[in-house]
Amino acid sequence: MTDVAQRRRSRGTGGGAARRAERTAVNVEVARFITRNIPNFEVLTEEAIEVIEYNAETVLEEIGVVFANNPAALDRWRDAGADVDGDRVRIPRGLARKLCATAPSTFTQHARNSDRNVEIGGKNLVLAPVYGPPFVRDLDGGRRYATIEDFRKFVKLGHMSKWLHHSGGTVCEPTDVPVNKRHLDMLLAHMTLTDKPFMGSVTEPSRAQDSVDMCSILFGEDFVQQNTVMTSLININSPLTFDDVMMGALEVYAKNNQACIVSPFIVGGAMAPVSVAGTLTQVLAETLAGVAYSQLIRAGAPVIMGAFVTSIDMNSGAPTFGTPEASQITYGAGQLARRLGLPYRSAGGFCGSKLPDAQAGYESANSLNMGLLSGVNFMLHSCGWLEGGLVSSFEKFVMDADQLGALHHMAKGVSIDENAQAMDAIREVGPGGHFLGCDHTQRNFKEAFWRSNLLDYKPFEQWSEEGGRDTVTLAAEKVQHMLNTYQPPALDVAIAENLAAYVEQKKASMPDAFA
Repeated sequence: MTDVAQRRRSRGTGGGAARRAERTAVNVEVARFITRNIPNFEVLTEEAIEVIEYNAETVLEEIGVVFANNPAALDRWRDAGADVDGDRVRIPRGLARKLCATAPSTFTQHARNSDRNVEIGGKNLVLAPVYGPPFVRDLDGGRRYATIEDFRKFVKLGHMSKWLHHSGGTVCEPTDVPVNKRHLDMLLAHMTLTDKPFMGSVTEPSRAQDSVDMCSILFGEDFVQQNTVMTSLININSPLTFDDVMMGALEVYAKNNQACIVSPFIVGGAMAPVSVAGTLTQVLAETLAGVAYSQLIRAGAPVIMGAFVTSIDMNSGAPTFGTPEASQITYGAGQLARRLGLPYRSAGGFCGSKLPDAQAGYESANSLNMGLLSGVNFMLHSCGWLEGGLVSSFEKFVMDADQLGALHHMAKGVSIDENAQAMDAIREVGPGGHFLGCDHTQRNFKEAFWRSNLLDYKPFEQWSEEGGRDTVTLAAEKVQHMLNTYQPPALDVAIAENLAAYVEQKKASMPDAFA
């Protein structure tokens, strides 16, 4: 039984219905979040790190950052000892770092099913799906504006994806629902269609508060105040600008002990310098200021240092993905985050391709492996990303989600126990033999190798007789199979009714707005 159902049952409501739902639910296999047994890849020398850290503090002290349209934030910074001139905040050397010291190095994000809880920080890696695209694409319908039904389908696919630990947030932007109300439908989908952890709304402070209020219904108000049940994305308007909408959402979440990802959104050469060291300096300055501000709201509030960085095609102006420079920045930012003792968010299945084709595969593979090796703790966009983040692709979602299994196995590292040494097998087979039938192989073959549940390994003749299907076709068939066999996880009837009532009441309280 889910933890939420158990808590509601203990209050005497809906227990029988929850037990009946539990008995009929499909058992979905979900892998535990990754704990790395491999070293992080580091590109910065100690000297380089010290230079970047010094320069970032210089940026904060001499240039400063802007907190736009937020008088309360300016007052907080002034009281903390910063120099405030208009909306420009100059932070004395060492102050931001001192404030960041109260942020936890690791924290637990609770799911309504405690088996799905994730530990964010340390050697752990939590994988979450694509976030934010206004368009969706599938093999049948092509590219189109996303709807709330598309959104629900992605949540269902995420729930059934073994290697995905987190349901994410805005897996696509449902444009058929008013802007001021769609967050309610998205939250309701995450809360009812999956029992994995999820993200809250950040598009307006009142919507962040709605997220907290709905979680209070789902988990209980006391539980929410004492535990972290949401991790939400707070983007910085690079360069060096913190707008009142994002900061307003951060204020709501930090005050309520909910986690925020403080993340610059940088296209190198446009929103940051073209050099790796210059971009890392700006990334560090921005995240220091943002994380420090979260601690001014509530010391000890969980927060993640983020870095979303891509380069730019100087011919077209379009962002590029899977490039060496973006990898260097991602590796370097991981080193800087570890020096601060903060969890780190970056990477994903990034690509600029319009289709889930070879370009998408190359760029996404580069980006995913970069994330694994750079020490990322929370990887947003790990599956489904297409066309530079404009499109959520159903086929690419399951293609990427399948490949996340390879990250799990790579992260295990190399075992050297007696079984792994395989000396008994080498003795048994001897010179000139083969290992297919030996005792060691028979004992270990089921778990020895990671195997894709999507890609085709059949002989040519069988593949041809079955229609010669390419990977996108196989992925489309898997999408349909997953959706056809999906069943929602058990949820106490009273909680579900209260959530639906909250959404209905909030929607009725305001006129539709599409801007």
